[in-house]
Amino acid sequence: MTPKSQSMPSLNGIPTMKGLPSLAGIREWLQQLGHSDTDLNGLNVIHVAGTKGKGSTCAFADSFLRAHGERTGFPRKIGLYTSPHLKRVQERIQINSTPLSEDAFAKYVFEVWGGLSLSGPESAAPRYLQLLMLVAFHAFIRERVDVAICETHNGGEYDATNFIQTPVATGITAIGMDHVEQLGPSIENIAWHKAGIFKHGSPAFSAPQEPAAAAVLQYRATEKEVALRFVDINGVLPVNASALMANVQILNSSLALALVSAFLEQKAPKEHDRMTSQDVHRGVDQFSWPGRFHRIVQGTHQWFLDGAHNEMSVGKAAQWFAKSAPETQSNVAPLTRILIFSQLSERDGAALVRSVAKSLQEGGICVQYVILTTYEERQDGTTRVDQCVQPSGKSFSLDVQRAYVEAWKSIDSKASIHAEPTIEGALNLAREIGDRGNGTQTLVTGSLYLVGGALSLLEPNTPPL
Repeated sequence: MTPKSQSMPSLNGIPTMKGLPSLAGIREWLQQLGHSDTDLNGLNVIHVAGTKGKGSTCAFADSFLRAHGERTGFPRKIGLYTSPHLKRVQERIQINSTPLSEDAFAKYVFEVWGGLSLSGPESAAPRYLQLLMLVAFHAFIRERVDVAICETHNGGEYDATNFIQTPVATGITAIGMDHVEQLGPSIENIAWHKAGIFKHGSPAFSAPQEPAAAAVLQYRATEKEVALRFVDINGVLPVNASALMANVQILNSSLALALVSAFLEQKAPKEHDRMTSQDVHRGVDQFSWPGRFHRIVQGTHQWFLDGAHNEMSVGKAAQWFAKSAPETQSNVAPLTRILIFSQLSERDGAALVRSVAKSLQEGGICVQYVILTTYEERQDGTTRVDQCVQPSGKSFSLDVQRAYVEAWKSIDSKASIHAEPTIEGALNLAREIGDRGNGTQTLVTGSLYLVGGALSLLEPNTPPL
């Protein structure tokens, strides 16, 4: 059943959701699998939407709850559902910070697919993200998790994850202009969609927002009779910890703490319904979220990877690089600084290039080389079986390359700009440049598909988490 249209702010008064909402069919499929509302409500879902930082916020919540559980015994089992994956599809579905094993993942996929009634003429099969979400919640019910932390795919109101009727808490990370074709055209439209996860009776929390977005969030909270609190930086956080070196991660972890605290107040035994400072510090210390503000050192080559893919997030990634690079340069001789960039979706890639260049310039960092590349991973053309691939977008045409070069040179005319058709070729070129000098500090950003491919090449034998 398709959700009925509701009024939403737009520039011309016309609802802007494009295509069939991914929420359509989800409740029916869950019922076919035998999962009742009682089963789903028993998962104690923490539901998170937003433009930037959804995955990090969910990962912080997972780490904080794990620290609390290690001290108190509750929660015993924590489910985590995020997207996309970087190396292996099982990363999307985790129990106690560990991706499902291949055997468990295969078992739950076959149970879900076999349990759906897909034979009738009116029957439609779930699409890729819908299927993975069904597998995740099926697994969480079978594994009897005490809490399930769930990141939306895209938007909120009509997102496949928004079947959740009684979350224990909802959270909104920073909202910006992204997925405009589906959720726009304005920041107010996008905020309207994100606030769709608010549910009557469940507390809602938000990171600080620009005034237009904040006003829409507050309007929707009032409309749904939801108590909404905008979260400031939590003073208990060890802000000098390496996991919080990027300022935005301090905001994400503060939001995660608010969500975790709401869950514990409602569901934990009375004697263990609070996070201690010890829990908070341990949660930050053990936090891991590959591909986001992620640094890898290989001899004289330092790689700074962040899967940022919109104007807001690539600027934050560049700020992190500008702050971290000087602090992590141990040798006296200067290292060559390089940017590897790719963005081939419907987004305005040239605007992202300008955002990176401007943020680096404002941070006092000069990159000597810019390497533009694609989402193609290997020079021999082989593809990993579960490589996360962008389904559609623009090609790496000369026009795209020219637009990106012009965008960079409008901010920085000195960098040497190169194009490589594969991620492997881009990494190799960065190494070659560094080997001619004292080493490199290379920022890899613009897309999670780029960063996932880079991680698979830089750390081929390392588990994803």
